[in-house]
Amino acid sequence: MSERKHHDRHASPSPSPTSDPLPHRTEELEGHVEDYFEVDELTSKAFDVRWGTLPGLRFWVEEINNIPIAHRYIFVSFSFFLVGGFLALLMRWQLVVPGNDFVDAETYNQLFTMHGTTMMFLFVIPFIEAVANYFMPLLLGTRDLPYPRLTALAFWTYTWGGLFIFSSFLFGVAPAGGWFAYVPMTNRNFMPGLGMDFWDIGLSVAEIAAMGAAAELIVSILRMRAPGMALHRMPIFAWSMLITAFMILFAFTPLIVGTAMLEFDRKGITSFFVPELGGEPLLWQHIFWIFGHPEVYIMFVPAIGVVSQIVPVFARRPLTSYTLVVAAMLATGFISFGLWVHHMFATDLSPTAMGFFAAASMFIAIPTGVQFFVWISTLWTGRPVVKTPLLFIIGFLAIFVIGGVTGVMLGAVPFDFQAHDSYFVVAHLHYVLIGGVVFPFYAALYFWMPKITGRMMSERLGRWNFWVMFIFFNVAFFPMHISGLLGMPRRVFTYQAGLGWDALNLMSTVGALGFGVGAVMIVVNLIWSMKAGECAGPNPWDADTLDWWEDSPTPDAQFKFIPFIRSRYPLWEQDSFGPQTREEARLLEPLRSKPTRWRGALVVSVIDAKPLAIVKMPHPTMAPFTMSLGFILMFTGVLVDNLWFLGAGGAVTTGAAYAWFRPRPDEDVAIEEIGTDSADDKLPLAMAGPMSNGWWGTIIFIIVLAVALLTLIASYFYLGKGPSAGTPIVPELQSALFATIASLVLGLVIYATGHATRRSRAGLRRIAIGLALPLTSFFLYFTIQAWNETGLRAVESAYGSIFAALLAFQWLVLGLLLIILVLSFLWSLRRPDDPRGHGITLNGELIGYFAVASWLLIAATVYATPRLW
Repeated sequence: MSERKHHDRHASPSPSPTSDPLPHRTEELEGHVEDYFEVDELTSKAFDVRWGTLPGLRFWVEEINNIPIAHRYIFVSFSFFLVGGFLALLMRWQLVVPGNDFVDAETYNQLFTMHGTTMMFLFVIPFIEAVANYFMPLLLGTRDLPYPRLTALAFWTYTWGGLFIFSSFLFGVAPAGGWFAYVPMTNRNFMPGLGMDFWDIGLSVAEIAAMGAAAELIVSILRMRAPGMALHRMPIFAWSMLITAFMILFAFTPLIVGTAMLEFDRKGITSFFVPELGGEPLLWQHIFWIFGHPEVYIMFVPAIGVVSQIVPVFARRPLTSYTLVVAAMLATGFISFGLWVHHMFATDLSPTAMGFFAAASMFIAIPTGVQFFVWISTLWTGRPVVKTPLLFIIGFLAIFVIGGVTGVMLGAVPFDFQAHDSYFVVAHLHYVLIGGVVFPFYAALYFWMPKITGRMMSERLGRWNFWVMFIFFNVAFFPMHISGLLGMPRRVFTYQAGLGWDALNLMSTVGALGFGVGAVMIVVNLIWSMKAGECAGPNPWDADTLDWWEDSPTPDAQFKFIPFIRSRYPLWEQDSFGPQTREEARLLEPLRSKPTRWRGALVVSVIDAKPLAIVKMPHPTMAPFTMSLGFILMFTGVLVDNLWFLGAGGAVTTGAAYAWFRPRPDEDVAIEEIGTDSADDKLPLAMAGPMSNGWWGTIIFIIVLAVALLTLIASYFYLGKGPSAGTPIVPELQSALFATIASLVLGLVIYATGHATRRSRAGLRRIAIGLALPLTSFFLYFTIQAWNETGLRAVESAYGSIFAALLAFQWLVLGLLLIILVLSFLWSLRRPDDPRGHGITLNGELIGYFAVASWLLIAATVYATPRLW
């Protein structure tokens, strides 16, 4: 297909909103560059087959392409949304009249807990990541996400985790401790049974899946963009997901640590939150809300990315200030981590601390206000075309303003004292999360569904959908402000008549039922559009971004020809998507409807998106599906304290890991075809070091480990100097000193290992790895001895618990390092020059440096600070 035909077929039929229509000047390109989009039919078909969908059962258990995985992700997460909404309707029916006995108190607590858990953990974040998994490669101009197997693993793990939590209903032990699980009420003494264990374990599974998807998005956005798509040309939605993904890493990691601490307490292994043993129940609140309040913005930032993506399309002009919107999103993400005490004003905090967090709670309104003015000015100065997506955006603007105003009210400490734990907070929460998140999500579905299905949705039904949701939402939740101010507490399953709440609760229940009908209308519209909707074509909205350049629905083989980007609004301002010089064409020749014997994609520089290398993408495999089953078996073993389940899960996971990482023949083909040597006129194959996606993934993994370690260290200082008796423990130094010496020597050897690998000195590399293995073993041995010297037991005091947790963290890191060193040593013996072995070694180098740094930090915390005290 020629470039002229390709561009004409995908171009916007309307003139550029910022300039006169640009002519198609493919004939002015240099020499043979104009045939960039021409390829023989055999090559084209071979490429399609290589990236095509698998047949039969293999499609369900082996598929790893982002498009089918995102389809499943969207379906499952939206299904959880509908289930969570149904639970909410059951709660509202219980509150429709005073003294209702539709459900009892325990059942109501279960409904309340599972409604909040479903919406906060099983719908919003997974749905965001599902949409991003589908559209990020399209927006960035790349063929897939960098870790397709991780995409599949995240989906399966999330799905099993959600079903794991809901299976508690089948056993009659659904969690009832609230979606926030405050201790000590969720300790085993106050809440026996397996309900909160289902919540703890299932939630951890879903959190890990969310973090895997976040890592995927970070590397994809930073490293896998179309040539020329510098950071200042990225779509706003890509910026929003980049910020969100980093926020997920920093917010979800403390919660994973916290849920692990809670579960160990419930198992009787530790005493982190047991007051009589020196534990602190408020520690849980700090850990939970340092996740919980940023999570509100983890939901909100992608939503405002959607708004900034849609508003220019229907305003028929670019945003009035792209830079301000990006800066405001960055500011929102940063400030959100200074707000968690906003939820703890009613606890025993100092006035100074409350003043600081109250100021931060109000300050965060500034970047949001900046974005509001940009959206309004864009619509005001454009030529708005009001379609269903824009209607939902306008509804968002109206509703979120109310949620923002009430949020500033709650940021004032005296008012928060009065409204805390009242229905005023319920109203505020839903105005922020439904108005600020669900309405933009519905706008996104109406906007992008034609790209997913290839069919237009009904505009008339879409408008009805909007008005039903908008009207009944306000009928449902606005009265809650008043009932809260009249004194109605939240989380109550019934109330007495004559308190002034009767009519307000009746109105809220009617509104909730109507809103539920509106929420389901999009499903009806989707089913109708699949049967009778008009064919969408590539760009039915005359949009500006690269996602509308491909066909609708999106083919499995995306971007057969890698586009070149020279504008922030390519479909509005570019006249050609091919290379402009022979050098550009020559660099990307191996990716021009190629390779056909393996899957390949492009990696670029972070700032200016210059082509750096070709990356070999994974082939379809059952490993992610199998590994997710192993996870569930292990977590089931933890739930019921059954070593057989735990061992079976570990065996399945180990086998899946072997299938995941074992060398594949198509990797040899890629190395043979492309090679790993760089040249001015040739892109190398990225297999090791900073060029490879694996190295970047290791960096992200280390960030997660670092946040987990800092969470444990902060917990150590929060819990205090010693056990409940008040006697500070000053641990013996002997084994700790030996461990420190071993760590420093190991650091030098790890450096030698990386240096020898980068210089391709196989002998020195083999010697260095051979030395690193016993050093790591000695290091591990001395840290174990350091614990034995303390004489502590984790269950006997909170101090012993946190001391054990810090050392156990170090043991996990050293165990991981040992596994990597063993693999590196085997590669150095069998295939010393293979770049795959080099990649494992260089990734292990990063883990080794972290192992040394983490021990020095832990040793300073538990050995130096008691002596300073």
